[in-house]
Amino acid sequence: MTLIERSFVEKILLVGVALDGSSVDEVDEALVELALLVDTAGAQVVGKVIQRRDRPDPATFIGRGKADEIHELSEVLDVDTVVFDEELSPAQQRNLEAIFGRTAIDRTAVILDVFAQNAKTPEGRAQVELALLSYRLPRLRGKGKSLSQQVGRIGTRGPGETKLEEDRRRLQERISTLKRELNQLGSTRRLQRKSRAKSRVSNVVIVGYTNAGKSTLMNALTSAGVLAEDRLFATLDPRTRRLELDGGEAVLLTDTVGFIRKLPHQLIESFKSTLEIVTEADLLLHVVDGASERAEQQIEAVHEVLQEIGVPDIEEIMVFNKSDLGRPTEELVARFPHSVIVSGSTGAGIPQLLATMAHAVRRSTKVLEVIVPFDAGEVMAWMHREGEILSSRSDAEGIRMLVKFDRTSQGVFEKSFGEVVSIIGDYDGSGMEAGDHL
Repeated sequence: MTLIERSFVEKILLVGVALDGSSVDEVDEALVELALLVDTAGAQVVGKVIQRRDRPDPATFIGRGKADEIHELSEVLDVDTVVFDEELSPAQQRNLEAIFGRTAIDRTAVILDVFAQNAKTPEGRAQVELALLSYRLPRLRGKGKSLSQQVGRIGTRGPGETKLEEDRRRLQERISTLKRELNQLGSTRRLQRKSRAKSRVSNVVIVGYTNAGKSTLMNALTSAGVLAEDRLFATLDPRTRRLELDGGEAVLLTDTVGFIRKLPHQLIESFKSTLEIVTEADLLLHVVDGASERAEQQIEAVHEVLQEIGVPDIEEIMVFNKSDLGRPTEELVARFPHSVIVSGSTGAGIPQLLATMAHAVRRSTKVLEVIVPFDAGEVMAWMHREGEILSSRSDAEGIRMLVKFDRTSQGVFEKSFGEVVSIIGDYDGSGMEAGDHL
């Protein structure tokens, strides 16, 4: 069951607060996005209220006077639910509902509701359910001992477990079960990624703000048949397809869930196993809605989420999508040296994107010329396992080899075996020829 009832078209009043440091215009833009979320959830926005204040009120976030005003407006507009763009504490939510005489929820609840509607696979549904329960647990309400249950078994006499305590216990048990299930699925996913890593194929991951056109671009590049809709969070489950680049390099291209401003921490935690693929990518395609007036803010929001999930310093190609609907400013494009302007719908710019990807993949690998002592069997085994031996021949010093590494493996090799082998340096194309063998 999702947070917003769908037996009727729910009327929504939006509330934004311009706190110290933010402008009314910024809050108004945020409410435009919140309205899109509400529309995606299946409800109708009938009004909005913006308040300016220095800091949130601990009891109601907006203060008692403003809460009374919103109550009166809600009566006039016949509002069913008041939605806040900021996250409300459980106490603030209870206090506001008492004043409004109707439901009060926050942006997090709406995003969770949209995710719940779009989750299709068992893993996606489990991830969303875990996020929902983690959000609801501190918001449980009850009436204490008046709801006590008398149970006649030994050790259970007395006031017993209140209905609130029972509900909380059941939620905690379900949360524990979901975490175990997702950990098992995450382990399976990690094994699959390790198997792919052994194939020496680079992993390219598509990231971006929700509804930037990631799935449409995925289809344009690979004919993957991934669901592509003009709505928020149409894709929750990652899809991976093989893609041949212009120079013959093969990569694994993965589409991921879209990010959004103020992405709830419950979702980030629940989708951790899914988002791990981003942290292990060799290259990121950061898809941006180039036709959006808020493109710059959306780029910053994506970078904030990438930082929150612990993505290391991975090369990023900025892909300004939807060129058929509008183009980004020259100033914005100039900030990103390897950016490409494309249209996933029409195919414009796709050849340039493929060429840019091929160059980036080549930059992500290094060919080292090394000399390995004859008795360093452990080093030889490691290089065969983690790198690609392009050529080898023996001379008086040992076995002279050309080895291809990705950036991560190269760093591990130099740190672990730098004192054992002689590293001549990056191969410059002279001397040994690829294909020479011992």
